[in-house]
Amino acid sequence: EDTLADIQAFIEQAFEENFELLSIENGHGISAEAKAAALQQVLLYWRKLRDVAERVTDTEVRLTLPGQRTPKGREYAIEGVVDIVREDDRVVMYDIKTHEADYVRANLDLYRRQLNVYAHIWQELRGQPLDGTAIIATNFPRAVKEALSNPDPRALEAALADWQPLIPVAYDPANKDQTLLEFGRVVDDIEDGQFAPPPPDRLQEAIPGTWTHERFGTRICRNCDARFSCDSYRRFARGARKFNERGMTYFVDPNPDQEEWLTAGLEG
Repeated sequence: EDTLADIQAFIEQAFEENFELLSIENGHGISAEAKAAALQQVLLYWRKLRDVAERVTDTEVRLTLPGQRTPKGREYAIEGVVDIVREDDRVVMYDIKTHEADYVRANLDLYRRQLNVYAHIWQELRGQPLDGTAIIATNFPRAVKEALSNPDPRALEAALADWQPLIPVAYDPANKDQTLLEFGRVVDDIEDGQFAPPPPDRLQEAIPGTWTHERFGTRICRNCDARFSCDSYRRFARGARKFNERGMTYFVDPNPDQEEWLTAGLEG
């Protein structure tokens, strides 16, 4: 049987090969810090959920639901990728998310609807048995992150023991219909060029399940490439007590002094 060191060496080699392949396919890479953090997440996922990982029988199973119609009659299809564990007479579907477990639990309805569509495809269209569905949240919590910098290895072991990244999700066929309706509405909005931002008040709302009580404008909008052209985000940025994006005034000030903005970071 392979030792823990052998398995870790294999994971590191496979990670490096996948990273090189993705870099070639996408034409760009990531910083060394981000790469190291990604590898660390994979290794900790293995340590915590080794029993699940070893029992996966079908990886990256692609599920497709074609021939759907939007409320305005447009045709579209839904695709997803899941992992399947077949053990004895039991079959479980897992959807892996790079999110925190607390965030998933606090916003479970968002994940339940998507996973229920996948379960519908698996059971009703493929005719395959399914005994359960679950989310695996691979992003480790604050306690694990803090323990990683603790020289005492017992701190990490204790934090890993408390971490519960496996979140069961009950299958409810009724969720499937509502989810398909919402997907269809989104398709119609995209095709009609309707890209209205959320109202400014929405950006101020705290996101459930985030240990820093992040607001919508911080957690969601900061990952949007169009945020600096968004009126709601501009208002959010002006009203924030602490705004970490350096030089934001260049985007929100209608008459910026470009030279002053360019040289601001060179003083002192």
